[in-house]
Amino acid sequence: MYADDETLRRILTSTGDTWAVVGLSGNRSRAAYGVAAVLQRFGKRVVPVHPKAETVHGEQGYASLAEIPFPVDVVDVFVNSELAGPVADEAVTIGAKAVWFQLGVIDERAYERTRAAGLEMVMDRCPAIEIPRLG
Repeated sequence: MYADDETLRRILTSTGDTWAVVGLSGNRSRAAYGVAAVLQRFGKRVVPVHPKAETVHGEQGYASLAEIPFPVDVVDVFVNSELAGPVADEAVTIGAKAVWFQLGVIDERAYERTRAAGLEMVMDRCPAIEIPRLG
């Protein structure tokens, strides 16, 4: 509903390979940890963004998107829907090309703002599911 297969495929294959994963920590029981590992297996550079700024999957973590000292292509959001809008706004501010809200993360106003700013946007989807599905 919030992205067609063409948009999903474009974000996954040609938008860029640096993905900031907001909510990614060293907690192996969290979905973000496993999804980040899948993204890495498919050639993405995963940048953890979490208040703890932990190194995860061999990548230096940062406390916020604004602290990342290099360009980010896609911001993958693993926070509650109530917190997701400000993350999408920050993604626009740092010049990301796309924002991806994970399964269950929905903020229609953030979707509209992000699209209006010219970014690709996906909501309520998981790249670890979409990558194998789209081949």
